[in-house]
Amino acid sequence: MKQISILVPCYNEEENIRPFREEIRRVFRESFSDKYTLELLYIDDGSRDRTLERIRELAREDPDVKYLSFSRNFGKEAALYAGLEHAFGDYVAVMDVDLQDPPSLLPEMAKALESGEYDVAAARREDRKGEPPVRSFFARLFYRLIRKISDVDIVDGARDFRLMTRQYVESLLELKEYNRFSKGLFGWVGYRVKWIAYENIKREKGNTKWSFWKLFLYSIDGIVAFSVVPAVMAAAFGAVFCAAAFLFLFVVFIRAMIYGDPVAGWPSLVCIILFVSGIQFFFMGVLGEYMAKTYMEVKRRPVYLCRESNLGRRREEDKGA
Repeated sequence: MKQISILVPCYNEEENIRPFREEIRRVFRESFSDKYTLELLYIDDGSRDRTLERIRELAREDPDVKYLSFSRNFGKEAALYAGLEHAFGDYVAVMDVDLQDPPSLLPEMAKALESGEYDVAAARREDRKGEPPVRSFFARLFYRLIRKISDVDIVDGARDFRLMTRQYVESLLELKEYNRFSKGLFGWVGYRVKWIAYENIKREKGNTKWSFWKLFLYSIDGIVAFSVVPAVMAAAFGAVFCAAAFLFLFVVFIRAMIYGDPVAGWPSLVCIILFVSGIQFFFMGVLGEYMAKTYMEVKRRPVYLCRESNLGRRREEDKGA
């Protein structure tokens, strides 16, 4: 019998741990009981509430519940990578514990993979109902921008929620970078994708951990990770402003020769200098961002550190066995 592994990153989600397991169990009883076994892998991302305690309780009750607990908060991207490293199912799903990723879509996803026509079945939201208008506006703007400036196909409304074949998972694990942007990595590896649309669902318990500022920083990570256009823009702006400077110098010289008035216009000149300086500092920041990402990559630090687990041996040891 084949196995489905479900990866569940958690950060301060004590209220949602058990309801999520119960809903997954219900879906498996109704749709998968005679087809698949379940591996439910919680990844505790350094939670500060009772999340880990709730997971331990479930693990004692249910042998299908596995968990990893980080030494500190490393972020959702690290949690996803850890889950992929330690999942052994024939199919592997990524889901949020807050039930905004409806488990009821899993049977449809499994059918898509069973047909052999697709390598991954992924969910995307049809709308952003319930989100603040400002957040929705900038989210759509980000998707339009990154699709234009990169060669990665990131669908508007795409979620991390997806069911993947073993081959697809192994391809993701080949990408060893420290600065990870999963939505881009999912698109970069390619393969055949079945998109399943659904209406946005509000979380029932707890509060989202993604503030507007965190989403903004996350979008910058995505742009830097999958596009060099900002760096090219820096060079282009430099060339344009150099040309403009030479032109302005020529105009000033001719005016001084004709009118003998080289001093007039200094306020506008100051404004131009301030504007150009601002552009320079902005693009120095852009280039600095690329350098910072490169700096973190060459350090070769681990993506995460595991403090506690009930998985036994590490994945690498199991592979060599």
